[in-house]
Amino acid sequence: MLTASYAFSQIDGLPPTPEAGKCYVRCVTPDVYGTEEKRITVRPAYKKLEVVPAEYKTVEEKIMIKPASKRYVYHPAEFKTVTETIQVEDPYNAITITPATFVPSSERIQVRPKLVRYEYQTSYENCKSDDPRDCMVVCAVEYPAEFRDVQKQVLDKEASISKTPKGGKSITIEKQELVKEAYCEEIPVEAEYTTITKRVLVKDEDVREIEVPAEYAVETVQTLTSKGGIEKWEEIDCELKDYNVLPIFYELGSARLTAESRRIIDQKLLTLMREKPLIRVEISSHTDSRGSAESNMALSQRRAEAVVNYLVSKGIRRDRLVAKGYGETRLKNRCADGVECTEAEHRENRRTEFRVIGG
Repeated sequence: MLTASYAFSQIDGLPPTPEAGKCYVRCVTPDVYGTEEKRITVRPAYKKLEVVPAEYKTVEEKIMIKPASKRYVYHPAEFKTVTETIQVEDPYNAITITPATFVPSSERIQVRPKLVRYEYQTSYENCKSDDPRDCMVVCAVEYPAEFRDVQKQVLDKEASISKTPKGGKSITIEKQELVKEAYCEEIPVEAEYTTITKRVLVKDEDVREIEVPAEYAVETVQTLTSKGGIEKWEEIDCELKDYNVLPIFYELGSARLTAESRRIIDQKLLTLMREKPLIRVEISSHTDSRGSAESNMALSQRRAEAVVNYLVSKGIRRDRLVAKGYGETRLKNRCADGVECTEAEHRENRRTEFRVIGG
């Protein structure tokens, strides 16, 4: 917190007599560290075990790589080609019918048999009666049989049949006729050998011990020489309690500092922070409204951090620095999104500022 000294002259650490126009910032003294050298055992003495290689001798040995066996040779069956006629359609017997024959003849046949019957006869010459019936005589009268000749046909030869072979088809094909059956011939196969060079163990591996001395190193270590945490009021220029423009420039769309920007930081900030080792400083970065709000916020944060990282590389403790990117949220003029502005107006919004925020 920054304040005029005349309002808080009763606070411990402030000058007893306030002086107009003086500003002070409350700081906390840091821990102070020194260095000292320490001899450190980086490796204690120990025993190293070393393997003594095994010893071998070289011998030759005949090795059977394939045992004796039998090989079989297959001899296929042998055939010869023969021709064979095959009936593919059976023949049939066509039947011819010879009808029965007749010769003419005649036959005498009785058309009425011999007949004897009674007949009434009247003899008028000898009849004395006027009634002729009185003069009737019954006589048995014979009529001879009657015959007639009838023409007819008499069978000469019965009907008969005759058969004549007809139809039937056959084809001629070639086929294989077995001459000799297939068989396998057994042939003995001798074993196969090779000669190898063999290393035979003469003496197995052994182990021997070797004493290795300890190793030491001298390290420079930090030691606390003065405990911090004591509040102290540090006098500062009153202008530093507000944001001050740091006139540095970046490459377009980049957070990389130019050589001129680093020179200005050395002049404006590095010198101040070395002269006032208890103060803390906020670095704030701003962009114009061109581009998206998200990308401008990210770019401004990277630019603020670039300044912080540069000061840290120059020996300023990081806990004394605060990086804050505001993007386009704190424009200094009317040039918000959608407003047409000159390049000079946009340049006014692109800035990096700093202020003292305490210690």
